[in-house]
Amino acid sequence: MLKRERYNTNKLHKRLRRQVGTAIADFNMIEAGDRVMVCLSGGKDSYALLDILINLQSHAPLQFELIAVNLDQKQPGFPEHVLPEYLTKIGIPFRIVEQDTYSVVKRVITEGKTTCSLCSRLRRGVLYRIAGELGATKIALGHHRDDILETLFLNMFYGGKLKAMPPKLVSDDGQNIVIRPLAYCKEKDLATYADMANFPIIPCNLCGSQDNLQRQAIKEMMQQWDKKFPGRLETMFRSIQNIQLSHLADPSHYDFSGLKAHGEPVIDGDKAFDEETFEPTVEEMTLSDSANTVSSSFISR
Repeated sequence: MLKRERYNTNKLHKRLRRQVGTAIADFNMIEAGDRVMVCLSGGKDSYALLDILINLQSHAPLQFELIAVNLDQKQPGFPEHVLPEYLTKIGIPFRIVEQDTYSVVKRVITEGKTTCSLCSRLRRGVLYRIAGELGATKIALGHHRDDILETLFLNMFYGGKLKAMPPKLVSDDGQNIVIRPLAYCKEKDLATYADMANFPIIPCNLCGSQDNLQRQAIKEMMQQWDKKFPGRLETMFRSIQNIQLSHLADPSHYDFSGLKAHGEPVIDGDKAFDEETFEPTVEEMTLSDSANTVSSSFISR
């Protein structure tokens, strides 16, 4: 690798590691003594997640375990040797789980229909079971910032809900804590890093390309926004961290019916007759790493 390439790789790795460390600290994702089950699909995101967590593990001020888990869904042509060879090479404990969810999905879902929903539900159930068998205290998934924003828009456009993927949650069965340490990481950064690191990527061809998927349409919309309006995705992500329930319209989450005037000024109260103005922040104007300094106790200095 050329000197310049090494420099760029190291710079990108430091940025991703900082973002992961910050997300872990912000949401208390990993605690001392945790056994973290890292779900490894063979895609770029899960490879990057495992790689960064291994690096943080050796520098973090607290002790935690990592174990990689891959679910072999018995897709035709799946290269079974790739992940065991890779995980053995890097010296990380792992478990390969064989479960033929592929046949179930192909039998249940009509040809040409979206398979992702059923596939993910079946996969989730198996991974919850394995987490219990392994004594894992956290399940780490490789969803990144763009996945979270895509889910937000999918729910808004097609589900009528203001809902995204949280960085940390309790699993459907109530038995596990699921974490998304890549919550602050951009997909394009992860793709670049995976290419630089030369991870042995395994494509998911269970569903084919399915170019007409709703998520793919949202992804393309966001990519266009990112090209035409640099910084927009960053601003959108900040919006889900800065929610004002009093300025939405859900009476089940805010007591609109009991709202009374009390004669005292209200910070961020309704400015019904004022035109909304949105001044760019310093971060949006600079769009540089220098505006993203991190003070996280999780990351060793």
